Amino acid sequence: MRKTPSLRLSNRLISFVTLMVSAAIFILFIGGTISVKQIGTEYLDHYLTGVVTVVDEELVNPEKAKSMETWLPKLLKASNVVSMDLSSSTGPIYSFQSLAIIPDDSLLYHKTLPLQINKGYEISFKSVPPYSAFTYSLGALFSITAAIAVIVVSLLWGVVWLRKQLHGSELLEERGRMLLAGKLDDYSTGSEEEWPATASLALDNIIAELKDARKERSRFDTFIRTHTFLDQLTGSANRVLFDSKLESILQESQSQGVLLLLRINGWEELVEEQGSAVGDELIVEVGKQLNNIMQRYSDSVLSRYYQSDFALLVPQQSLKEAKSLAAQCLKLIEKINPPRSLDRDNWCHIGVSMFVSGERRGRLMEELDMAHRSALLQNNNTWSLFKKQQQLAESLGSVRWRTLFDAIFQQDKLIIYKQPTFLFDGNELVPLHLELFSRIKDENGVQIKASRFLPAIKQVGYQVKLDSAVLKQVFPLLSDPELNHNSFSVHLQVKSITNAAFIRQLRNRLLQTPRAQLQRLSFELIEGQVVTYLDAVRPVAKMLKSFGCQLVVEQAGRTIVSTHYIKDLNVDFVKLHRSLMKDIHQRYENQLFVRSLLGACETTGAQVIAVGIEKEKEFRLLKDLGVEGGQGRFFESETALHHRQEKVSIPKRRSRWGK
Repeated sequence: MRKTPSLRLSNRLISFVTLMVSAAIFILFIGGTISVKQIGTEYLDHYLTGVVTVVDEELVNPEKAKSMETWLPKLLKASNVVSMDLSSSTGPIYSFQSLAIIPDDSLLYHKTLPLQINKGYEISFKSVPPYSAFTYSLGALFSITAAIAVIVVSLLWGVVWLRKQLHGSELLEERGRMLLAGKLDDYSTGSEEEWPATASLALDNIIAELKDARKERSRFDTFIRTHTFLDQLTGSANRVLFDSKLESILQESQSQGVLLLLRINGWEELVEEQGSAVGDELIVEVGKQLNNIMQRYSDSVLSRYYQSDFALLVPQQSLKEAKSLAAQCLKLIEKINPPRSLDRDNWCHIGVSMFVSGERRGRLMEELDMAHRSALLQNNNTWSLFKKQQQLAESLGSVRWRTLFDAIFQQDKLIIYKQPTFLFDGNELVPLHLELFSRIKDENGVQIKASRFLPAIKQVGYQVKLDSAVLKQVFPLLSDPELNHNSFSVHLQVKSITNAAFIRQLRNRLLQTPRAQLQRLSFELIEGQVVTYLDAVRPVAKMLKSFGCQLVVEQAGRTIVSTHYIKDLNVDFVKLHRSLMKDIHQRYENQLFVRSLLGACETTGAQVIAVGIEKEKEFRLLKDLGVEGGQGRFFESETALHHRQEKVSIPKRRSRWGK
């Protein structure tokens, strides 16, 4: 990748112009100095040649030669001649030596000239160089000084003018730097002062087209997911998505829940008599009523299983809650006025069945069908529960859950489990972080996974307490010298993010922790909650990123939503929901979803991680698709995180004489 220059264009041009002008002034100054020196030397040579000519002529007449001793010293002294020696081949004839202070002999000008008339005679001069005793004179050097001053002033004015002319290019260059830094939204439109204007307008058009392309890509990804996993008429899940979610839940340990199958009796005859439009209108109305009920349950799935069938999946619900849910559904459905071709008192029947982890999906659907037939035989709008040999035990009520949670949080008995997440580097697995899970123990000491007690946490409103208890155990891990090579990833509920007191407490903890430790900490948010509460999540995500923490969005694909949040929140990692990983090598619709998500993350820098990998075939296929990381029992199962030793206090023996 090409590197951007450190100096701006204006600074480089100004530096170049200044350097050229300075170099020109310096060259002219050196050349002028040499020229003046050369002129002075030539003048001195000309003068000394004249003296030699006079002496040569005087030596012809003996009388004049004697008078030369009178006037010649005065002439030489006036000419700054330090010494003169007249000699012939027989020896010296005349010598003159100035009585003035003689400077260093190496600084004197030496010249030897032969006599033209008196052959064999020569005169040697030692003279002070021309201009050596001169100092700066305003009158003599005024023109040169003024010229240099004019050049400097013109240069300064030219620099200011050039900087003004290049201000637009600086704005355009600064905008380019910001775009390279990833601030596309803030600098998508340029200023009118940018120059060249054509480049600025071209950049505006390209950015606008890029935004449209991204929106179109996001819409296309959403379109693919919608047509792959959603029913086009009701907007609810289709059979493919429902079966995938159900099989994923059945693989989780300690999972349980309720399944409902609602079927419209006589729907085919209705379509034949009154047309598909009337039938579709009835289907949409039934879907709306069921969707209103499903909004109350987290992680629930509403599916249009067949043309006139609706399947409902509500995990972590007890038998009592299943009966209540079936009664609520029937009550809302009976409020709908069916078309006249349907019997108002006998057009809707519901089959109910309970499930636990480890059961087969096909068997459960058969149980639902048998329960529906039982309800159909009663010849009225009703529901029927499939009676298994061993029904689920009744779950704790809200009061008992609250009591259990209070005891756990007050006594710091929250149990933390970990599971490593890896990045794929060729054939090697590079550890990324340890994802932390919370578990609790009930009154009988049986461990309960988060998937079971989280609905109860939401029911009693203890999400903030749970996240606070987890963070209370996580922050000491960052400073533990035995774990300084590990990074950790913790979950945050959207209820905690919207709580001002929790965010204030979290900010204080982050401020008290060194940045080097915070770079080993990641926070995971559920995709559906992120999209629903995007405005509330945005400032919290920005705060976490500013401290050096990484942002992870988990359960991607559990709900069908747009992926614009990845760019908006600057997400580091996107974790796929485990239901997509089940036999993905045999499910092309899940592969299509993963490909679309990889394409959405390609230009954002976010890395896609597959969660719930349990088979080598799944692992190989995901690597071929381009997934950057993985997590699951195929690599390593969840294990307890033992980071502290519990203090056991042994009561002292009481003295019988003590008070």
